[in-house]
Amino acid sequence: MKLTVLAAAAMALCQAHAAEPAANLAISGDLPTVIVSGSMPLPSVAQPRDAIAAPVQTASAQQIAGSQALDISAFLRRNLGSVYVNEVQNNPFQPDVSYRGYTASPLLGTPQGLSVYLDGMRLNQPFGDVVSWDLIPRMAIESLTLMPGSNPLFGLNTLGGALALRTKDGRGSPGTAIEARLGADKRRGVEVEHGGSNAQGWHWYVTGNRFKEDGWRDDSPSDVRQVFGKLGWSDARTDIAVTVAHADNALTGNGLQEQRLLARDYRSVYTKPDLTQNKSTLLNLTGKHQAGAGLLLSGNVYYRKIDTRTFNGDLNDESLDQSVYQPGAAERAALAAAGYTGFPASGANASNTPFPKWRCIANVLLNDEPAEKCNGMLNRSHTTQENYGFSGQFTALADVAGMRHAVTAGVAFDASHATFRQTSQFGYLNPDRSITPVEFFADGTQIDDDGTPVDNRVDLSGRMRTWSVYASDSMALNQALTLTVSGRYNRSTVRNRDAITPGGGSGSLDGDHRFSRFNPAIGLAYAPVAGIGAYLGYNEGSRTPTAIELGCADPDNPCRLPNAMAGDPPLKQVVTKTWEAGVRGQWGVVARWSAGVFRAENHDDILFVADNQAGFGYFKNFGKTRHQGVELAADGKAGALDFGVNYTWLQATYQSRELVNGSANSSSDAQAPGLEGNIVITPGKRIPLTPSHIFKAHVDYEGGRDWTVGLAMTAVSSSYARGNENNQHQAGGASFLGAGKSGGYAVVELNGKYQLTPRLSIFAQVNNLFDRKYATAAQLGATGFDANGNFAARPLPAVHGAYPMVNATFYAAGAPRSVNVGVRYAF
Repeated sequence: MKLTVLAAAAMALCQAHAAEPAANLAISGDLPTVIVSGSMPLPSVAQPRDAIAAPVQTASAQQIAGSQALDISAFLRRNLGSVYVNEVQNNPFQPDVSYRGYTASPLLGTPQGLSVYLDGMRLNQPFGDVVSWDLIPRMAIESLTLMPGSNPLFGLNTLGGALALRTKDGRGSPGTAIEARLGADKRRGVEVEHGGSNAQGWHWYVTGNRFKEDGWRDDSPSDVRQVFGKLGWSDARTDIAVTVAHADNALTGNGLQEQRLLARDYRSVYTKPDLTQNKSTLLNLTGKHQAGAGLLLSGNVYYRKIDTRTFNGDLNDESLDQSVYQPGAAERAALAAAGYTGFPASGANASNTPFPKWRCIANVLLNDEPAEKCNGMLNRSHTTQENYGFSGQFTALADVAGMRHAVTAGVAFDASHATFRQTSQFGYLNPDRSITPVEFFADGTQIDDDGTPVDNRVDLSGRMRTWSVYASDSMALNQALTLTVSGRYNRSTVRNRDAITPGGGSGSLDGDHRFSRFNPAIGLAYAPVAGIGAYLGYNEGSRTPTAIELGCADPDNPCRLPNAMAGDPPLKQVVTKTWEAGVRGQWGVVARWSAGVFRAENHDDILFVADNQAGFGYFKNFGKTRHQGVELAADGKAGALDFGVNYTWLQATYQSRELVNGSANSSSDAQAPGLEGNIVITPGKRIPLTPSHIFKAHVDYEGGRDWTVGLAMTAVSSSYARGNENNQHQAGGASFLGAGKSGGYAVVELNGKYQLTPRLSIFAQVNNLFDRKYATAAQLGATGFDANGNFAARPLPAVHGAYPMVNATFYAAGAPRSVNVGVRYAF
């Protein structure tokens, strides 16, 4: 078997994996082989389909555009197998995208397990390995490849898979086009792109996007501004390009809603606002050179800066067990002396004062206990990140001992500097769920009633460095059998410095940490005849704790993410070991099918454990977790019909015994329902937010050259809520509302396109066609409201001197039916 430039992340999936198209995407022709550059694959020459076989899923710019997806995360959710989304923020640009139970999320505290790259540049941010999907311009993407497993060649955080994005250039995307969108909730957007090239080898491409909407929930607007440009030069042997991209976005995602309030008003929010402002600028220089018939050199150098500010209006959970309604004599005197009027002289209680404020204001005036008497809090954070690095590699073809080898080897360096600052200001809750601030800050100047300072401030800086070397050898043992062996060595350092409590010791975030590991991989691909293939492989990947995880790892000092951190006991790096096997085939020219199994075990997994206070918690190493499952897929084309289906059975479970806080869980060991307590996780319990079944199907009909119409369905089974890690929570009594899980759901989408002229087309899409009410995620926690939506402190009688909480299930509600239309004109 003649092998072209192998080395792939596709071959170097280290199972000698081959690229199998997404089951519900009709992809014809040979799939691209990719070569590893640093930690990320860059495009290379084509690889014969029968040489490789695995659930690698790919999509082109045409398929992305044809789906009418708002961004890349929406395309992944609708079209790729084993992918599902938890919309914890309830903003369309801030989803948790999960593949086989491993997640790439913009939210700190979410366990990260997928690596994401753009033209060789790592998009996982240094501070928490998070991925901001709003910073990725959809129109600039030429192709995407989702590769499964803990392939070590893709570097750190490749625990469950790697997503490689390749951007357009002027040679492949010539011309000019403008696209405009209008839709529900005042959605409007304009995208423009232009590309070209000349006879001297220069090529250029630029695109810009401006998008705004009010959002389907109350006070949940989005404002997205993106610009992307690429300038390059190429000849027969060399290709060099420089990319510049900038984004300046403001996203409001007001998060989960308590079940009773959601039933009263599906568009309501718990508290507001929850605003994230992202600014990002990146520069990336890529190059490859064909040094000879069997030698390819490639590499990249990059720089990126991200500035993120958050502004969150939250409930102050410390007030829920306090008397916050009727001001006392001293408080009334202070209010009168300050010129306030209208405060109650007596008799204020929960029934007649649904949104109390006077005790909060009075305690600020008296400099007494605002931290307990104010029921609102405004949390602000500011994160700046700079990261830069380079990579270089070679790929060589050679005949050794009668076997054809494709050898890839390279080196990579990644460095970053991040600073994180947080402040908290107390206030009181208003009927519209906003927070009015008062002149009291959690800055350490006030003493709590237990004698400790009230201090939520953080001023942390972290420096991270990672050196990597890697190699892969794909060997054609005979005409049908290919063996791939590969590995990568990573050495990382993390240096945290605390500007508030420097010097180390109790309460200080100072720390110096070092992590190193060699991750191996081996695999076989067997293709006895054209169109039939099988694969078997084993690989290992790892992830080092990030600065924020190391700064929030003390169970005695839980943090409110992304707002506060305390203490940094050492965490171990996560190691994932993955086995994978499968077969693929084709029924004539009509359909292709694939079937595979996988098992991935995480050792020393890093998870965020909820504390007794809603929103607080800490990072912890769990002994072992397991992700295993079965994937079945088929797609094809019959006349004017294009169709595809895929199904995933996923079992994501804990495999070690752990003790964690579970105060909102009915099965906790609390003295009485609603009081603080712990739960025990035993092996075999399902990990929250991971469904057992994922099913997707689509059918598209081409009505000649002028119009197409398509119907797609995504069905996801139920999953346990965060806080229900032991899977034993039951609704019951006054303290526990809700089942502790989100139900299964099926969502249908309809889209169509009509080509009015060769240059002008119109398109439309109906999301959630049948207007189903559903939830993509859930969480257990104490609620601060009663069934009528009024604030309620001390909701239940005291037990042993402590006031139990009313705990409920909070849901990430799915968007209702919406209609969006657009027009595209190509020059």
